[in-house]
Amino acid sequence: MTAIAKARALALIVPVALLGGAYVSQYWGHLYPCEMCWWQRYAHMAAIALALLAYAAARSALARPLLLLAALAILVSGGIGVFHAGVEYHWWEGLTTCSAGATGGSAKDVLADILATPMIRCDQAQWTLFGLSLAGYNAIFSVLGGVAVTWLALKR
Repeated sequence: MTAIAKARALALIVPVALLGGAYVSQYWGHLYPCEMCWWQRYAHMAAIALALLAYAAARSALARPLLLLAALAILVSGGIGVFHAGVEYHWWEGLTTCSAGATGGSAKDVLADILATPMIRCDQAQWTLFGLSLAGYNAIFSVLGGVAVTWLALKR
């Protein structure tokens, strides 16, 4: 198997496996996604689409650029995973209201903020294994997978 064929396979397998794991944890494990979880999923969805296009264009000059874009999408999901894990471990604040409390103002404004806040908070890990949350695992596997796809796609 050539390096480019390995890159194509990995560019499809990594996001499919990670997205599949996310959906299994949601529907069988009852771990519902927060807003930042969805951001990570969107990047994997884009990576899958790009990897499928790379398969369709396997014999054309577009194959390598499509693989590099798929690798970039996988790396983006990993970067979001790093940021999300940092929010969960309270290393920094999140960008969204899913990790912020009520802001103040009148009682009516506070109540409106509470009612508008999503039920699943981005700053609280719902599940951990060996001290790592799902966002942390996504970060590790996405960054490693994205780097591997990039390396294989650029290998001559």
